[in-house]
Amino acid sequence: MAKRPADPTNGNAPAARQVPMRDFSRSLPMSLLRAREAVMRQFRPSLREHGLTEQQWRILRALAAIDGAEVTELARTAFLLGPSLSRILRDLEARNLIERKTAKADQRRSMVSISKEGVKLMASVAPSSEAIYAEITQRFGARKLAELQEMLGELELCLASAEARDEITDDA
Repeated sequence: MAKRPADPTNGNAPAARQVPMRDFSRSLPMSLLRAREAVMRQFRPSLREHGLTEQQWRILRALAAIDGAEVTELARTAFLLGPSLSRILRDLEARNLIERKTAKADQRRSMVSISKEGVKLMASVAPSSEAIYAEITQRFGARKLAELQEMLGELELCLASAEARDEITDDA
């Protein structure tokens, strides 16, 4: 028996046609995820070559930009959940790429910093990383890439300020 096309007026339409939403492929979260995946496909081979995961590299990059961080702050900075971060830090520490110390102000907290070995590894990855950035810039265009990064920053600030306003309204 041949299937009849769904008739949206008779309740047999696929659920997506019954829900008044933009097309899935045009949703902002999906567009951002696809773009992120396209970018990361460029970097993954280099990271693998150096024995790093994306998340490990993110942690090393974050730590290289600062003297050290408390673990919960590092999780926020690197956009990682606590349990994932704990595992990643354990792996990085086993490879002597990071150092952990107990925080002086609160013995229950630990401070994490990049080690000399971590800095050496980053220095060996940096040329490949910069070459990938140069290739992306050449293919996409320096002006467009700068505009994209600026617009993404503006989007983040706009949404963060909206969240802050919502929190203030909720507290009132």
